[in-house]
Amino acid sequence: LDDVAAGAVMKHSSQWNLTRQAVLDSGLAAETPGLDVQRACGTSLEAAILLGNKIALGQIDCAIAGGVDTVSDPPVVYPKSFQQRLLRSYRAKSTGERIGPWFGLRPKDLRPVLPGIAEPHTGLSMGESTELMVKTWGISRADQDQLALESHQNAAAAYASGFYQGLVLEYLGLTSDNNIRSDTSLEKLAKLRPVFDLSGNGTLTAGNSTPMTDGASAVLLASEAWAREHDLPVLAFLTYGKVAAVDFVHKKEGLLMAPAFAVPRMLHDAKLTLQDFDYYEIHEAFAGQV
Repeated sequence: LDDVAAGAVMKHSSQWNLTRQAVLDSGLAAETPGLDVQRACGTSLEAAILLGNKIALGQIDCAIAGGVDTVSDPPVVYPKSFQQRLLRSYRAKSTGERIGPWFGLRPKDLRPVLPGIAEPHTGLSMGESTELMVKTWGISRADQDQLALESHQNAAAAYASGFYQGLVLEYLGLTSDNNIRSDTSLEKLAKLRPVFDLSGNGTLTAGNSTPMTDGASAVLLASEAWAREHDLPVLAFLTYGKVAAVDFVHKKEGLLMAPAFAVPRMLHDAKLTLQDFDYYEIHEAFAGQV
């Protein structure tokens, strides 16, 4: 293959070249280039668009676009105070200078810092930001629970009908997404407590919000000529992609509202509407956002 791309949402510094290492461990030719990209919640999509553009420009013939997230093994670091002591000790010229920074070491310097899920400018997590958004747009708890229920039901039905056969590969005995709740109901969802807004006005729960989990995906992209040459059926075409951003700090447009701008722009480019599709998937973190 001419190119491979993947990325991760939360990466440890030792994984700076994650994709290249994946190539070397995969059995692909060692001469296969690999590169990392990173976009919160959209890494694999960004990788696919990037590589699709390279194929369209004739720079490469084929590529594997992928994404990976491992929340069960997140990077854990120590406070900046501990980091600075390490650096001062490392840069020291003499034994005394190397030992000196450690005389001021305090227990708080050794307290691990877990990955931050809060947005730095607002100090709010995605869930807290979504709580503000659903209040702005008047989205009820009942509507969120209904959409969550339908999502679980549709996912369970898709597995039962064989839709995912050949698309989801078994790993360590796991053959399907382990966060699908085929036995859930509106009654069960209604009993769950809000987890982000605890004031009594919260609507986001563990049932209508996405879980944090592990997962990976990949897709083979190629030009039509390369696919024909290798007797591979063309299952789909990547034709349009769009990325948007919003000013959620000053204009208060809503941290997760960017897709509401990107999707209409992409449809405009394609001269299509949502009603022109038989099937589409909206992949977002919260039912309230969808």
